Amino acid sequence: MKLALRELRRRPGRFLAATAVLTVLAVLLMFLGGLLDGLLAGATGAYRAQPADAIVYSTNARESLVRSRIEAPIRDAVEGVDGVAEVGGLGSIQLGARPGSDPDARELISTALLGYEMAPRGLPDEPPGEGQVIADTTLKADDIEVGDTLLLGPARTEVEVVGFVEDTNYAGQTALWASLDTWRSVTEANRPDRVFADDAVAALVVRIDGDASSITEAIDEATEGATDTLTLDAAIEALPGVSQQRSTFNQIIGVTTVIALVVVGLFFALITVERTALYGILKAIGGSSRTLFGGVLLQAVLLALIASALATAAAVALASVIPPGTLPFVVTGQRILTSVVLMVVAAMVGCAFSLRRVLRIDPAAAIGTAS
Repeated sequence: MKLALRELRRRPGRFLAATAVLTVLAVLLMFLGGLLDGLLAGATGAYRAQPADAIVYSTNARESLVRSRIEAPIRDAVEGVDGVAEVGGLGSIQLGARPGSDPDARELISTALLGYEMAPRGLPDEPPGEGQVIADTTLKADDIEVGDTLLLGPARTEVEVVGFVEDTNYAGQTALWASLDTWRSVTEANRPDRVFADDAVAALVVRIDGDASSITEAIDEATEGATDTLTLDAAIEALPGVSQQRSTFNQIIGVTTVIALVVVGLFFALITVERTALYGILKAIGGSSRTLFGGVLLQAVLLALIASALATAAAVALASVIPPGTLPFVVTGQRILTSVVLMVVAAMVGCAFSLRRVLRIDPAAAIGTAS
């Protein structure tokens, strides 16, 4: 072990190329992971902020808030189910928005107006007044401030921004949180084919006392199949594009990890060939294969950690300079830890390919070759 550390300290140039390649791969891992986390955050924030355990859609909605409609009798049935502690209405409409200061703007802001009863995380218990909204902070990237107005949809319905909340976007669009009355009036003005009565909502968010999975089934039974109830985690996974994005990015991350494994394997295979005579001498004076390979493993892990540290610094720097609401890139401690673990595991598995060569070194033959 001491010999391996001494070599790293005295001959760092030998390991420079491998460290540079591993750093590039570690940066790629963290960038892909941060991009995935950013995309998922922008798609699922509105649901993750819900103080609920389940979402109730109408059966024909196909697990989509946009197509769902819950009438008052269905809500009454849901509220009567044992284990249902609290029920709140939720409404949604996706519209393009223009700043009130520039009503003829050609570039629209993608927004999702969400009406609520049960306050999501960061929002007041009492929804904003009629014609008022609380916007996700990503709207600041469009130079919108508190007190500004937005013109929503083709009807250019005016709403006033009265506050901001973080991490609540829906389906990659900037969330605007409002009362159900504001949501209904905006929907009627811009989607006359989708008008909601005063007692109807798009979906219900449900707080549950007890086992969520069994009570979701009880809800659907109580409504005689008129509803499709999902736990909050299942509803998040069912959001458009969430599972597909996660699957695609995880495959790319997996391929990148395999490439790191191959890089480490090839590098230390070459290093082992160069050290054959040295290993032969060390074995002749009593060094074990286990000790020799431990040194190789230590060097591989240290290179991976150095590359990961450089990549972490690069990822944090990148996240700090990206304006909010532009590139969906998020750096989290969990993602950094996952990337570091992947790099270390790849380094360990990669250098394991050198183990067989180290074990097969014959001291006499190696020394004879050297002489």
